[in-house]
Parts: sequence; structure tokens; C-alpha cells
Amino acid sequence: MAAGLRNSIYFMNPTSHFIASNGIKLHYLEYPGKGPTILLMHGLTANAHAFDGLIAAGLSRKFRVISVDLRGRGLSDHPNRGYSIASHAKDIIGLLDHLELPKVVMGGHSFGGLLTVYIAKKFPGRVDRMLLLDAAAQMHPNTREMLGPAMSRLGQTFPSFDNYLDKIKVAPYNTFWDDAMLTYYRADVKENQDGTVTQRSKPSHMAEAVYNVLKLPWPFYLNRQHKPTLLVNAPGVYTLDAALLPEENARETCELMQNCQYVAVEGNHHTMLYGKGAKQTVKAIKKFLTETV
Repeated sequence: MAAGLRNSIYFMNPTSHFIASNGIKLHYLEYPGKGPTILLMHGLTANAHAFDGLIAAGLSRKFRVISVDLRGRGLSDHPNRGYSIASHAKDIIGLLDHLELPKVVMGGHSFGGLLTVYIAKKFPGRVDRMLLLDAAAQMHPNTREMLGPAMSRLGQTFPSFDNYLDKIKVAPYNTFWDDAMLTYYRADVKENQDGTVTQRSKPSHMAEAVYNVLKLPWPFYLNRQHKPTLLVNAPGVYTLDAALLPEENARETCELMQNCQYVAVEGNHHTMLYGKGAKQTVKAIKKFLTETV
């Protein structure tokens, strides 16, 4: 086996861990790397494998990456209540305590990016620098409607994983297929004894999370935020012929903060984590973390 292929396989095989945090069981993945630790948090309905495209693009060759299943997603516990940003934040602080990490580079995609902002505001000593991947004070005004195709899969049962994958591949936001998406979508469902698969996240839990995230005053949390921040924006069409985070909204968010760098990458809100968008995102992250302290 060629050395390059061996390295790719090595960095794409994380170790899986479970811990107790804030009264629930929390699951996270650890991708090996020799550099500083980056803690990443996925989007609203995603899971810890959402960043496998960034890993494949070389992120963990430079850094140790921790990616967590937020409560109600993936292999973490799915409590009936408790989907406020504050509850999510306490889960993450518990994870940092367990890992004995007083401070980390913290980042996230979409919902996970806003959770990063909240933690930086409420627990400033735990966050060194921030990586916001398509997350801003104001997303597209039709965000609820634009998330419809992604939300529609929640809690559904499909005849097989192949059937589920076929339906996912024709979703409007999946404009191309990348092999790094496979682990993400496999982690999205649980297999039943009869061969069917059921999507793990419950619609009621995600609806509660959406309600709680949209009601918070994000400009207040972002205004004059001084921590060095990288905001990566994918202005490509997501659904309804529009970007989920328009460029002007992303730039306005950067302007609210004292020390924010804006970078645009190819793809849309979902595909930015794969293919060319992932390579551009990893390049921007490496440059940002090398140049800031």
C-alpha cells in the first residue's frame, strides 16, 4: 500500500469515546494529530462525522481534532428535553473538563458555530480562537423554509441504508457526491433488526433546538467579541435558489467583531465541508491558526 494511501486511511479512522457530561452520555470522535487541539461542533441535524471531509482534506495532519455528537444526535443521549444553547454549552464544558483541556481552538458549522460564539461569551477562558463555518448573527431570512429538505428526513424509517442514501443523494443541497460523505450518512441512521434504517434525531428535539437558537440575540453575543475568529462562508445555492448564509450577512457578522477574518469557499452550506470547499476551508484554517496567537 502506498504511503499516501496509508496516511489517508490513518487520519480517517478516529477513536470513539463516551463520557458522562451534564447528566447525559456524550459521544465524541478523536482524530489523531500532532498539533494543537481543535474542538468542532456540527450543524443542527448533523453528527460528529460531519467534518470527515475536512479530515480527508488534511486537517488532522496538522492538528488534533475532537468532534462531538451534540445531545440528541448521533450516539450521544437523546433526552426528551434540554435543547437550549445553554444546555448544549454545559455539555461541552463537561467534555473539556473530562479531557483536561483548559482552553481550545473551538469551532463549528452552522448551529455548532453559534454554539461556539455562545461558549466564548459565557465561558471566555475556555476558548482560545474561534472557527465559524457558515455561521453568523443573521442567516437568510427564509432559513426555516430552506432547512425543510434536511429536516424532512428526521425520525423517518427507510427500507435499507442504500435506499436512504439514494434519497439523500438527490436532495437539493447535495450538488455532488464525495466519498467522505459516506461515514457521515452512515452515522446518521441506526439499523433495525429487519434491515430497515431509522434516522437518529427526533423532529421534536430539533424543533426545540431551532426555536432556542433563533430566539437568542446573536448580535449582542458577537458585538465587540475580541477573540481571533475565522469566518468561512459558502455563498453557493443551498435551497430555494439562495445561499443559507448570504455573503453580505457573513461580512456584517465579521464587522461586529474586533478581530475577524472572512474567507469565502466553494460550495453551499452543506457541500463546503467536502471536495474543493473542504480543501479551501482547511487551507484557510491552517493559515489562520498559524498567523494568530
